[in-house]
This record gives sequence, structure tokens and C-alpha cells, in this order.
Amino acid sequence: MSLKHQITEDMKAAMRAKESDRLSTIRMLLAAMKQKEVDERVELDDVAVVGIVDKLIKQRKDSFSQFSQAGRTDLADKEAAEIRVLEAYLPQRLSAQEIAAEVASIVAETGAAGPGDMGKVMAVAKTRLAGKAEMGQVSAAIKQALSNQ
Repeated sequence: MSLKHQITEDMKAAMRAKESDRLSTIRMLLAAMKQKEVDERVELDDVAVVGIVDKLIKQRKDSFSQFSQAGRTDLADKEAAEIRVLEAYLPQRLSAQEIAAEVASIVAETGAAGPGDMGKVMAVAKTRLAGKAEMGQVSAAIKQALSNQ
């Protein structure tokens, strides 16, 4: 079953169970997916759906930190609940050690020799690690690997 189909089925289940918070989050995700399909005139595959989920989680984390700093725990709790719902659609994330190992192999493959080659390594890493790791962690691992050379 494709991830897109799974999300649709989860929306139906949330409707039946009358889980309004979960339902609104899934509907927001489906709306973002539909918007991307309409804008780019493409049918989304699982990789593209994971990219959208990643983007939405990043937005929710930013909002969560803003609301927490402002003392709005009610809104921060809502954002945290949305993050939990969205994270269910992500594949298993790589550990820091696994990310470092992947980055090391990418650096070796590309022949990167220093911080100036960050863009070249990051381009390969984005395609290979999309959905498997948070790109902020990947970027930090690349900087670490390239500064050690």
C-alpha cells in the first residue's frame, strides 16, 4: 500500500473514531499533498510524500519553539500533537553514527577535499538520505567530515 493511500485510509479511520485533532492534521497533510500535485502536475510517490511530511514537521517544530518562548503552552501543545501525528508517516530515521557513515562514503565517492566542496556533497546526500535523516543533522555531519580533511 502506498503512503498516500495509507494517509487517506487513516483519515477515514480518524473520521469514524471522531478524532478531530488527528483528523485535522491528516487533512492538512492531504491538502499539502494535493497542492503539490496540482502545482507541479505530477502524481506523488512515497519519496515526495515523505518530503512533504518532513517540511510540515519542520514548520510545526518552528511554531512549537515560538509558542513555547511566548508562553503559549496551549498552542505549543497543539503543535506537538500535530508533530506526533505526522511523524507516524516518516520512515525509520538513521542514527547519528549511521548518518556519519553515509556522509563519509559520500565524501569518498565525490572526492570532496574541504569545506569548499560542501555543496557537492550536500547535493548527493539530499538525494540519498531524503526522508531517512533530518537535513540539519546531515549538514552538520558533512561540515564535520569536511573540516577533518
